Amino acid sequence: MGRAGAAAMIPGLALLWAAVLGDATPSPPRLRLSFQELQARHGLRIFRLERTCCYEALLVDEERGRLFVGAENHVASLSLDNISKQAKKLAWPAPVEWREECNWAGKDIGTECMNFVKLLHTYNRTHLLACGTGAFHPTCAFVEVGHRLEEPVLRLDLRRLEDGKGKSPYDPRHRAASVLVGEELYSGVAADLMGRDFTIFRSLGQRPSLRTEPHDSRWLNEPKFVKVFWIPESENPDDDKIYFFFRESAVEAAPALGRLSVSRVGQICRNDVGGQRSLVNKWTTFLKARLVCSVPGAEGDTHFDQLQDVFLLSLRDRWSPLLYTVFTTSSTIFQGSAVCVYSMNDVRRAFLGPFAHKEGPMHQWVSYQGRVPYPRPGMCPSKTFGTFSSTKDFPDDVIQFARNHPLMYNSVLPMGGRPLFLQVGAGYTFTQITADRVAAADGHYDVLFIGTDVGTVLKVISVPKGSRPNAEGLLLEELHVFEDSAAITSMQISSKRHQLYVASRSAVAQIPLHRCAAHGRACAECCLARDPYCAWDGATCTRFQPSAKRRFRRQDVKNGDPSTLCSGDSAHPTLLERKVFGVEGGSAFLECEPRSLQARVEWTFQRAGEAARTTVAAEERAERLPRGLLLRGLRRGDSGVYLCAAVEQGFSQPLRRLALHVLGAAQAERLARTEEAAPVAPPGPKLWYRDFLQLVEPGGGGAGSLRMCRQQPESRPPAPESRRKGRNRRRNAPEPRAERGPRSAAHW
Repeated sequence: MGRAGAAAMIPGLALLWAAVLGDATPSPPRLRLSFQELQARHGLRIFRLERTCCYEALLVDEERGRLFVGAENHVASLSLDNISKQAKKLAWPAPVEWREECNWAGKDIGTECMNFVKLLHTYNRTHLLACGTGAFHPTCAFVEVGHRLEEPVLRLDLRRLEDGKGKSPYDPRHRAASVLVGEELYSGVAADLMGRDFTIFRSLGQRPSLRTEPHDSRWLNEPKFVKVFWIPESENPDDDKIYFFFRESAVEAAPALGRLSVSRVGQICRNDVGGQRSLVNKWTTFLKARLVCSVPGAEGDTHFDQLQDVFLLSLRDRWSPLLYTVFTTSSTIFQGSAVCVYSMNDVRRAFLGPFAHKEGPMHQWVSYQGRVPYPRPGMCPSKTFGTFSSTKDFPDDVIQFARNHPLMYNSVLPMGGRPLFLQVGAGYTFTQITADRVAAADGHYDVLFIGTDVGTVLKVISVPKGSRPNAEGLLLEELHVFEDSAAITSMQISSKRHQLYVASRSAVAQIPLHRCAAHGRACAECCLARDPYCAWDGATCTRFQPSAKRRFRRQDVKNGDPSTLCSGDSAHPTLLERKVFGVEGGSAFLECEPRSLQARVEWTFQRAGEAARTTVAAEERAERLPRGLLLRGLRRGDSGVYLCAAVEQGFSQPLRRLALHVLGAAQAERLARTEEAAPVAPPGPKLWYRDFLQLVEPGGGGAGSLRMCRQQPESRPPAPESRRKGRNRRRNAPEPRAERGPRSAAHW
């Protein structure tokens, strides 16, 4: 097929994907908060070092109350409570000779030939293990951090430098994926300078170093490692396994499809010591299975094939955590990201299923139907499942089968059979994910924080949908945490301190997990937010405390229905009527901007002297804008009371009550001249026409040029005191607090 034919197919494929994915319009967040708003009102804090970039490694240490950060040529120690204070930094540059050698090899000395600290792990009670690229000379060191909270320590132990090969990547563009279990480091990394020999490596500790079979595409085929976890299998530590998450080129793909990217989960046994005669110093228990994250459709599944990050959410059953993952797509037709959730039981079930088998280069990959040797490849030498005490005791046929059949035939499917949450055509892609399990009034909910490549964090909750295990993700907030929109490279959470720590190339940010006051100042707004961290306490939207015995705390995360929880004035606060003036034949703008971006605005109209209300239909003279209603070509009959209400989750909440007075042009001109000639009136009640005349532009063309006040929603926080005082000085009489002056003015 030529390029023209392929191009002709693209619109059709795009329509097909739109049909499969449903409405391709990205889900709007309920709240969207800018960098400036977060910094001014919601506790956003930023940390950065001068002339330093690439803050990739984050380590939360709850006991010491410190956040350890790995960056270009530096390790930093920050306070978990406030990363802007009590910061300590440790310079750790690459030696000059290593930088020169790196430059001679053709690398850029200013951007590549540095020591980019890629991984940080807690090694013992007093030290961290830190590893960096070392100007393409991977190196590791032990960093003394002490154990006294009141005197943070940060010192590099130069006597205990380690070769970083097999631990840290050479190339700063490569991610580091590793876990430290005891004194053993398990890494997924490129073990050579050219970045071609990718391996799963065990180093440090007392046991022999092990790796995957080199240059065997059946084991690893140009992998990109994402995360590594240690997950216990039973009470017996001999059954413990290490799980690797990565993406690679599929060896099982049909040649006609070309290079097909797939995502994988791989496993090895912790007590693997290699084979006796075959696979010496190699893993004998390595297996891998495909991770599928797709949207089923009548015309085929739409796959999100590029695994970007994995978060392991520990539960009470420590052997069965949940795996929250984010995927993107390699498609050139559409841009999309998805969150898929996996059960560890489903992962283990795939490794107990049939092996994938290919007899020759022209054969299809099929399920292996022959005899599987005993003990089953992939099982750990343990008294739980057999009598073998070491992998060196495994029979030769077990070792040979393991070498030739590392791939499982069955894939691992997500819980519910489809993504929990996805965004298509949103203008960004997901890069990172972390999660927090929160106790709410009606159960426990998982709150997800998703980092993007444009410096934003999405706050999503997982709520039940129908029968379990089906659930759906609801987008609550979109937080712009980096002013320069730098892609988010790492995220860590502190459930104890209710803080989220986010890293990018340019800085590290700290933001609270919840902003209850931002949801609004009414019970209905707090309830509609469906934020498990927040509840209405009778006066404000505040942090929900599960242990609190106060009966009037109201919260409904599952349904977000305020009709039963919120009654009386708390659900529908009294709205003060505001006067708005317009000139016949001119225009008037009635501002009403709901706090929630997911709310639908409804306008109703009541003519003076009439009891009936009518819906304001969208027409040529009445245009609905994101921030209000624009009325053109005003007529006398347009005078009356306009009520703006926000409809969300089937609940209607009145926001604005605006009385529009349409005046004739001659009347407005006459009133303007009368006001100019009138002497200064003594203090007293303010006449209605003086209120109108204050809106006339000074020296700007008489009554035809009006300054129409833009109304603020009652749910917005009041203006700062300095601004309120300035406005009140321009007025003859004060207004009620909830209805004070405009945020800005529009000229018509």
